Amino acid sequence: MVVDDEPDTVLTLLELLRDQGHQAEGFGSGREALKGIHRLDPDVIISDIAMPPPNGWDIAREVRKLKGRNEPPPLMIAISGQYTKSADRLLAQAAGFDFYLTKPCDPQVLVALVEKARPK
Repeated sequence: MVVDDEPDTVLTLLELLRDQGHQAEGFGSGREALKGIHRLDPDVIISDIAMPPPNGWDIAREVRKLKGRNEPPPLMIAISGQYTKSADRLLAQAAGFDFYLTKPCDPQVLVALVEKARPK
C-alpha cells in the first residue's frame, strides 16, 4: 500500500513495486488509505508524512491501534521530503513506523525493505 498526496509519487512507487513482482495499490490521502486498510489487509504500508489530516503519523498510529495484539501489524515505512530531522525520525518511530526514508529515496533501499515483509 502506497499513501501520498502527490499523485506522481504514488504512480512512481506503484510502478517500482509492481516491476519487482509486488501487488500494490495507491491512495492519495490518509482518509482513503485508512478505508483501504480494512479491504486490503496490506503486508506493507509506505506512507508520506506531510499530508492533510490524517497525516502519515496519524495513519501509523491508527494502523497500530486497528491491528491490536491479535494479528501482526504491517511493516510501515515512512517517506518524507519535508520532515527530515532526527526528531522527525523519532516521532515516526513513536507513531509506529518501522523505517524512515527521505525523499527522494533510493529505490533499491525501498524495495529491500519491502522484501522483508514478503511471505516466505
